[in-house]
Amino acid sequence: MLTTRSGVRLLSRADLDDFLDLAQQDPVVNVFAVHRAWSTNLEPRWLGGEMWGRFVDGRLVAACHAGANLVPIQCGPADAEAFAERALARRRMASTIVGPQDAVRPFWDRVESHWGRPRDARWDQRHMVITGPPAVALDPQVRNGEQADLRTLYPACVAMYTEEVGVSPEANGGGDLYRTRVAQLVGRRWSFVRYDGGELVFKAEVACASADAAQIQGVWVPPHRRNQGFATAGMAAVVEQVRASIAPTVSLYVNDWNHAARAAYERVGFVETTRFATVMF
Repeated sequence: MLTTRSGVRLLSRADLDDFLDLAQQDPVVNVFAVHRAWSTNLEPRWLGGEMWGRFVDGRLVAACHAGANLVPIQCGPADAEAFAERALARRRMASTIVGPQDAVRPFWDRVESHWGRPRDARWDQRHMVITGPPAVALDPQVRNGEQADLRTLYPACVAMYTEEVGVSPEANGGGDLYRTRVAQLVGRRWSFVRYDGGELVFKAEVACASADAAQIQGVWVPPHRRNQGFATAGMAAVVEQVRASIAPTVSLYVNDWNHAARAAYERVGFVETTRFATVMF
């Protein structure tokens, strides 16, 4: 397949081993990319988009997941700018650009004048990791979500998403797709819940995972039950269960301004490793 003057071309199944070698240079930060590669073999019909690679002297040096989520992988500024040039050659498909700050920023600087004003841009997100047992007592009542929980779990997921992202996942007819996604996570035993009587008071999900790491998303406590310890003890339980059954390292990223969440994660034993950025349309 032809490579552009900037060294960028579409990756395919034939590139899978080279891509995984690249992503495994930082398997925790790149867990989304590794997960997508293993689950799709880099085939566009399964990716719901494309995986681009940048080559220097015939060697794959950087990559970019180009779908609903645009995610740079092992990108320096020159790599990010090269991927931006490819992105500008077509209509914008991405609803989110997300990844390490030092890759997202040069990509955005190049496409901003063409892609228009984003709905939100979060330039200071803390990427946090825990590699050992939690540092605090865990909540023994946290368990995997079950299909019977969806009656209360799905509305909680909608509320969390709306609070975090600023729009409902059900907007523009997205409800069925989002409900399917929540049910899939439950089916994979990647959903975690805690009830107090019949009330859901804590939830979290694994967004993606590899043999090395699992990334947590969707941590949520109902507003009227916050500051009661559910998040800290709940996350400790999630860490314990994820490390026992999914992957040895647990990661997440959190907005800089979310001081309560950051404090809870730090109490559990998460430490900051790098900074992420997210641009949303």
